[in-house]
Amino acid sequence: QLQLVQSGGNLAQPGGSLRLSCEGSGLILNYYAIGWFRQVPGKEREGVLCIESFSGGSTVYADSVKGRFTMSRDNAKNTVFLQMNVLKPEDTAVYFCAAAPIGCSGSAGDFTSWGQGTQVTVSS
Repeated sequence: QLQLVQSGGNLAQPGGSLRLSCEGSGLILNYYAIGWFRQVPGKEREGVLCIESFSGGSTVYADSVKGRFTMSRDNAKNTVFLQMNVLKPEDTAVYFCAAAPIGCSGSAGDFTSWGQGTQVTVSS
């Protein structure tokens, strides 16, 4: 069974940092583009960042996270990370990781496996 298992997140103060993890089970994440998406109640799911398979680069989907969020891979752990710095209240959302076999297309429909979602709350 193909699964993405998320961990990390929860609560941070404005200006703080959090790191989300996305571990693959049944699939080798290095073979996939991995995207992070976020969603708040009543709004559509928004793409945040995506990292290409193997040694490919990353794509920023959301201008609001430029210079603050980065992605990285630990292939030995079959895990992808989303490092979130200088957090803002508007970053509050449920965050999802997802895997796409065809690359960082920008379309959520191209991502075939999804994590369970992790709540991130930024509040003082």
